[in-house]
Amino acid sequence: MHKYLFLGVSLAAVATPALAQDEAAITVTATGTRIEVEDTGQAVTVIGMEEIEAVQGADLTRILERAPGVTISRNGGIGSFTAVRIRGSQAEQVLTVIDGVRVADVAAPSGGFDYGNLLSLDLDKLEILRGSNSTIWGSDAIGGVVVASTRAQSGLRASAEYGARDTFSTVVSGGLSDAETGFLGLSGTWFSTDGFSAAEAGTEADGFHQWALNGHARYYLSDRFEVFARSRYAEGELDIDGFPAPTFTLADTDDVQETRQLTGSTGAVYDTGSLFVSAAYSFADTDRDNLAGSGAQTFTSKGRSDRLELRGEWRPIGPLLLHFGAENEWTSYETLFDVGEDTRSTGAYVQGGIEWNAISGHIGLRVDDHADFGTAVSFGADASYEVSPGWRVRASVGEGFKAPTLFQLYSDYGNLTLDPEQSTSFDLGLAYGERTMDRRPVYGAVTLFQRNTDNQIEFASCFGRTDGICTNRPFGTYDNITRSRARGVEAELWARPADTVTLGALYAFTDAENRDTGLMLARRPRHAATVTAELRPVETVMLGADLRIVSGSFDDAFNSVRLDGYETFTLRGSWDVSERVQLFGRIENLWDEEYQTAAGYGTAGRGAHIGARLAL
Repeated sequence: MHKYLFLGVSLAAVATPALAQDEAAITVTATGTRIEVEDTGQAVTVIGMEEIEAVQGADLTRILERAPGVTISRNGGIGSFTAVRIRGSQAEQVLTVIDGVRVADVAAPSGGFDYGNLLSLDLDKLEILRGSNSTIWGSDAIGGVVVASTRAQSGLRASAEYGARDTFSTVVSGGLSDAETGFLGLSGTWFSTDGFSAAEAGTEADGFHQWALNGHARYYLSDRFEVFARSRYAEGELDIDGFPAPTFTLADTDDVQETRQLTGSTGAVYDTGSLFVSAAYSFADTDRDNLAGSGAQTFTSKGRSDRLELRGEWRPIGPLLLHFGAENEWTSYETLFDVGEDTRSTGAYVQGGIEWNAISGHIGLRVDDHADFGTAVSFGADASYEVSPGWRVRASVGEGFKAPTLFQLYSDYGNLTLDPEQSTSFDLGLAYGERTMDRRPVYGAVTLFQRNTDNQIEFASCFGRTDGICTNRPFGTYDNITRSRARGVEAELWARPADTVTLGALYAFTDAENRDTGLMLARRPRHAATVTAELRPVETVMLGADLRIVSGSFDDAFNSVRLDGYETFTLRGSWDVSERVQLFGRIENLWDEEYQTAAGYGTAGRGAHIGARLAL
């Protein structure tokens, strides 16, 4: 009870409008097209750089939790394997795009993206789309899409932070721009922490160190034609715990995981106003090495994807528009135990729409051909209607699919008869105002959703079986064995009762179950909420408070291992020393809550951090 009394006092006293973003922030690409939030019927949250900086720190999960329907599980501290789920999806069913490049690790067993390798230090914007959207994006977009954009701004910005567990981070970014010539920018980050034991029962701290470089370049050949190039390289080293003999239970080890990620894209854009066409080549490489304390390799993997794509938008008459695109992707993988395989997929889509006065609507179709499983067809539609000034009704239906990974197809546990996972999602919502609140002092939204997923791929144990799918598979294999359903409601409210005060609250109820067994899906809490408040007692000072509340869940598919619910509370603040210099700090997990998001793995206790920013 004392927690909530303290919270009430804190929110009353600590109530920068951290939501304020520039006008361009409401234009999103997470839908797969260039569109303003008010013109899409899909549920999209946009978080800009001001809000990212106000939240503070390198931990991206604290920012993602400001979008309803997003939950997190992590195998230890920052840098450890981090799963992001949207509306109760599998972590691997969330498509992740960084600076226009799809970054899934195609060598991972389920082919997802490990968010432990993405820090928020130099992020400029996050877009989170909730719902299936393979019509535009193709494979992987079952639960939703997360689009992250790194900084590409003129001028010089730098920041540094130090805090608990000997944690230090810094970022430097700069850029040169000319309205007639183009832009050239570069950012670099460094993060280091001694951490804490990933194994909750362990005593040895597990650290994480990562450095990253991002580059952006654009050159204007004319007022209609430009060429561009982008690249990102990140290299990290993570201390990991494991299951050593003789007990084979989670415990301290001297093992280390090294991860190297290189992504890039280059292409050209032609834009006449009525016709927009973008053509690009992109690639993503992810290499991992697991090393024992002796330095011997215990596991390695290499995954690569190469992609050619064409996207366009044509506005032939007034409010009518046509989106179109085609792409070809080649993927390959190899591990310490697999010689490696590769595959290819081709897809094309078309989407018609109208954006006229109070109504916007889009309907589209996509066809994909995969070298291993054949053809997949995806349908999607959405509509948005302003029923009165500020009030908008939104609705969408979308289909999604996820191709079997190379590991699921070709490894020692592979199954070449796998079908793609398929989903259909629906949502219906009502919204008032805009989350940026630059036009109205209140934003509110309520959304009902449901997603049905068929042919979900799971690992099938062959313990005690030698027949059927287990023939010659003594250790098990992958199979399409699960049907799942996730449904619920999302609610979000932001208010600015005064110029100096911002209040926010978001909540999601998610009922995610295995439709074959009736059991809850693992690590899917039914209830998740974030409450936040910010106050500027004077123009140069901001005080903030954030409360995260998550209900209990189960850690396993049999619902036999319980994860208790938890509440974490953070206080933060900043002081604008001058127009160019800002000091900031925070106390995370002020109540020193002990909790787990993955059974057996520890989480960070109370920790204080201080830092400074410079903008030139």
